[in-house]
Amino acid sequence: MANLQIDKLLETVVKEKVSDLHITVGQPPVVRMGGHMVRLETKTLEADDTVSLMKSITPERNQQELQEKGGTDFGFAFGSKARFRVAVFKQRGCVGLVLRRIPNEFLTFEQLGLPPVIRDLIQRPRGLFLVTGPTGSGKTTSLASMINWMNHNMDHHIITLEDPIEYYHEHKKSTINQREVGVDVPTFAEGLRRALRMDPDVILVGEMRDLETIQSAITAAETGHVVFGTLHTTGAQGTVDRIIDVFPTNQQEQIRTQLSVSIIGILSQALLPRKPKGLVAAYEMLVVTPAIANLIREAKTFRINSAIQTGRKYGMQLLDDALFNLWKNGLCEEKDVLFKSNNPGELKARIERAKKGLFDDEPEEDDEDDE
Repeated sequence: MANLQIDKLLETVVKEKVSDLHITVGQPPVVRMGGHMVRLETKTLEADDTVSLMKSITPERNQQELQEKGGTDFGFAFGSKARFRVAVFKQRGCVGLVLRRIPNEFLTFEQLGLPPVIRDLIQRPRGLFLVTGPTGSGKTTSLASMINWMNHNMDHHIITLEDPIEYYHEHKKSTINQREVGVDVPTFAEGLRRALRMDPDVILVGEMRDLETIQSAITAAETGHVVFGTLHTTGAQGTVDRIIDVFPTNQQEQIRTQLSVSIIGILSQALLPRKPKGLVAAYEMLVVTPAIANLIREAKTFRINSAIQTGRKYGMQLLDDALFNLWKNGLCEEKDVLFKSNNPGELKARIERAKKGLFDDEPEEDDEDDE
């Protein structure tokens, strides 16, 4: 019975797009609508009502914490309709709850400031597209935005392997099957192996941690699928090296060749405090041109950074150039951009020169055509 009750309430929350649901003893459930607290027209809640509502959604370990500490919080999914962050607490010896709706609206490429060339890359019939950066740098959000764009614009079968699933996608123009590692499938590697038998066009691999997963992702990309993967590396150059280093020395040459054929792009990102408040992302973008594929194949990855610098007309950008522009345009503090920099010494010198009015001007378009 309790479950039915909470479902009805959450249904209202989703339908009315309210931000919060308050449940406490002595009044009916209350929702916050456009800033105002509005009572729902149902019965006044008694102590055992709030306890049964709490028990119907609260995991065992959180109920334990509520007993020990008088409060607990957790997140849960209400089917595919919405996600909620829940705070459970005691007041006057009774149980109260506040549920905050987590919007499942996706941000556009423009809102995220993603490099425009991504739109072209993800429409390719096959290839490996990597999104890299430290934990909490917004990789999941960028990928969700790309998957969402594909879902609205292309008729694909998209399979995601995630740990855990954060954004929920509905089927639009594409069919999307999201598999949670540990719930729907035991490991990324296993999920990837199975995915290839499921007639996919696009496969998202939440994390490419081990040799088996990386190998399978590269093979999947070679055989006519678009594969998205994430790694915790910084910078495009470091990402290519990291992938190759996972393999034993006697396999590295073969992997270089495979990677050079299959990889289409690497987006590397960092998230910084924005003035006066909020966050802003800085992106490094590598677009794999035939020249860059050669560098990967010939083990000359140390030349990738300068290739990115001269590849501006292909939509490429170095992280440190993005960081410099965030500082120059007054969006971020100097200390914050230096902290995220791949080459802080050089960036610091460049900022010092800029303060004296000496800008290392962007090379003229004409100088760039020395292929």
